[in-house]
Amino acid sequence: VQLQASGGGLVQAGGSLRLSCVVSGSIFSRYAMAWFRQAPGKEREFVATISGGGSPYYAGSVKGRCTISRDDAKNSLYLQMNSLKPEDTAVYYCARRQYGSRNWGGVGGYDYWGQGTLVTVSS
Repeated sequence: VQLQASGGGLVQAGGSLRLSCVVSGSIFSRYAMAWFRQAPGKEREFVATISGGGSPYYAGSVKGRCTISRDDAKNSLYLQMNSLKPEDTAVYYCARRQYGSRNWGGVGGYDYWGQGTLVTVSS
C-alpha cells in the first residue's frame, strides 16, 4: 500500500491550498482516511477524517476552514484549506485508518501513511 501526498506550498495568510493524496495497492473505498499534520517541534496531530461512506469529522482548530473529501473512482483523498493562518504551517500527512479501528483521532489508529507535504503560511 502506498500513499502519495501532494499540493503543499507557500501561501500568504488568508489564502487557500488543496492537498491531494493518491492511494495505491488498497481497496480505497473500504477504508476511512484522514489528514494529520506535524509542526516543527510538535507532535503529529489530527486534522480531519472521512469515513468510507463519506462522513467527515474535523479537529476544532480547522473546522469551518477545511473540507475533507474523497473520490473513490480515483483512489484519492483531498483536503481543501481556506483562510489559512500561520499556525497552520506544518507537514501534512494522509493516512489510512486500520480496518475496523475506532481510533479516528490518534496516530495509532492508522496503518499506512503518506510521505507528507509541507504547507507554509506566511504572515
